Amino acid sequence: MATRPLLFLDIDGVLNPVLPTPGYTAHDLLDHTVLLSVHHADWLRELSETYELVWATTWEQHANTHIAPLLELPELPVVAFTDYRNRPDDPQFEGVESLLGRKWAPLLRYADGRPFAWVDDVMPDSLVRSSRRRPDRLLLPVDPARGLRRHHVDRLLSDPPRPPRRFKLTLRQN
Repeated sequence: MATRPLLFLDIDGVLNPVLPTPGYTAHDLLDHTVLLSVHHADWLRELSETYELVWATTWEQHANTHIAPLLELPELPVVAFTDYRNRPDDPQFEGVESLLGRKWAPLLRYADGRPFAWVDDVMPDSLVRSSRRRPDRLLLPVDPARGLRRHHVDRLLSDPPRPPRRFKLTLRQN
């Protein structure tokens, strides 16, 4: 059986929108008010049939402790950002995108060549543009004011990332 693509999930701005939104319930967690929707729980379970869900959030392991139980999710793997040490072969970004690109190298290391989708409210435009040419990557920016919406889920399910096709060159004999 083929390995499912990874789905890297952020929390703040994705599952926890910035603005109060109808249908969300407020939870006081770690000195923050977090807004979560029952729809997200259903959607994430639906996505887990196609993807291997992975927390890609600065909440790191706290996502499993505090967010996963509220969404009735099992403990998920976590991409470590806090302890990540840059490596010489990591992608380099300039200007504002250098701060935004700090998640990119850990995500690439975690994926280790596997196809993946990344859902976040903050990602470098250059990465989003370049990913459009890669069948093994789907970068899906989310409006932080509204969070994850059904159209994002539909997009993730309609064409999941897949390994690039390998072309075999054959020579014809006359």
